[in-house]
Amino acid sequence: MARYFHIDYEFSREQALERIDAHCDRSLPARAAAYVCVADGNVLVQVHRDPAYRTVVQGALFSICDSSWVPLYLKRLYGFRPAQYSGSDIFRDITGARKYRMAFLGASQEVLDALRERLAEIDPSINGMLFQELPFADVDGFDYEAIADEVNAADPNIVWIALGAPKQEFFAARLAPLLHRGVIIPVGAVFNFRAGLGIRRAPQWMVRMHLEFLYRIFSEPRKQLRRVGKILRYTPGILGEERARKRTTQKENRNRPEGNA
Repeated sequence: MARYFHIDYEFSREQALERIDAHCDRSLPARAAAYVCVADGNVLVQVHRDPAYRTVVQGALFSICDSSWVPLYLKRLYGFRPAQYSGSDIFRDITGARKYRMAFLGASQEVLDALRERLAEIDPSINGMLFQELPFADVDGFDYEAIADEVNAADPNIVWIALGAPKQEFFAARLAPLLHRGVIIPVGAVFNFRAGLGIRRAPQWMVRMHLEFLYRIFSEPRKQLRRVGKILRYTPGILGEERARKRTTQKENRNRPEGNA
């Protein structure tokens, strides 16, 4: 795990899944729930702009890189290019493992019902898991204790959240201390992608060509044009800030006496 752009990234798919699995291991003494952030371009901008949100993201167990552009930024700044590991990918890997008890919170009941049906085709035990629509509310408006009671009664290892960033990360940070165990993973639009009700993720060739944002614009023009515009506006400042951090770190390393860690 390494920090770039104020985000603690775990770039390795294998390490990310192993760390989640270790936190969910029921043969070990129970430990407090944790959360994982799925850091796309929108999260990157929010972390840059909002110190409170930055604290929430840095409080995660780790973040995965759900941006195809961040690896290009890191190649330019640091000379290495990690792989993208998206929210869709981690959702596929964990639900496909068929070894976790899960809960699904957020989205509409229509989406949740369709998602349950699709996932049950892979693992019939999904039918007995918690699929809970959440009320429309701001971050302060949720009854976290009541939600936690429902989740704890279902006793999941993994709690998926679909509320959209930045709300879902604030929600995860507030819910985690109230849960008896497990890992919360906010995944934004992934419920919609997997439910099969019309909203789909971009084809893989567009993802590989860093054009997923264009597909999202055509799918949800009003929402995505505003989001992409914000990303374009703040990216130069984000890169400049990271470049300055790199120079400072390099200077400190040069000035550190030999033999000191």
